[in-house]
Amino acid sequence: MDELERCILVKQEVFVYKIPPRQSARGYRAADWNLSTPDWTGRMRVMEKNKNVRLKLEDRGSNELFAACPIEQYPGPAVESVTDSSRYFVIKIVDVGGRSAFIGLGFSDRSDSFDLNVALQDHFKQLTKEVEISKEDQTSKIDLDLAFKEGQTIKVNINIPRNEKSKTKPKAGGGGLILPPPPGGSRPAPAKVPGTSSLTPVSSPVDSDKSLPTLILTFFVISVLT
Repeated sequence: MDELERCILVKQEVFVYKIPPRQSARGYRAADWNLSTPDWTGRMRVMEKNKNVRLKLEDRGSNELFAACPIEQYPGPAVESVTDSSRYFVIKIVDVGGRSAFIGLGFSDRSDSFDLNVALQDHFKQLTKEVEISKEDQTSKIDLDLAFKEGQTIKVNINIPRNEKSKTKPKAGGGGLILPPPPGGSRPAPAKVPGTSSLTPVSSPVDSDKSLPTLILTFFVISVLT
């Protein structure tokens, strides 16, 4: 299915002039034309289809095509600015049979000629960008074979920090090794056995001195009776 023709720019009034042959390699001059009496007046449309651009000159009443200018690049030989004005151009028109001719194209306002410049520049910049993107896509689609070939090996170096290397486990049975305490904490110290010095007498020393003669007398009586 063919793409639809798209209008890039339209100007309702343009002027066409018959121009003399180029006099020098420096370019065309609008002052050499009869600017006060244009040879044709009509509408201009810049159309794009399948990325191809054509400048069409059409009759404003009947929309009949007067001439067409295929544009393959800009700036280029199809549309050329004159050397003495920004409002006039020389365009190369081509008919259906392939015959070509150069005619003068002018605008009454400089803004109209500026719009033509911008429309053509933007179109061809976009085409250039699309070509660059297409090349990048083709480059990224190249498949890389990352599989190991038969007998192929790789070497992996692992960088271990020095502080990890210095940490070593203690060896069992080493001299001067202090065993950790048993689970549940350290053992309680054994209770101290109290000595005789810590005993408290039943009676005071004063009471024991007073009962000593009575004890001797009782012992003597018992000995006599027996």
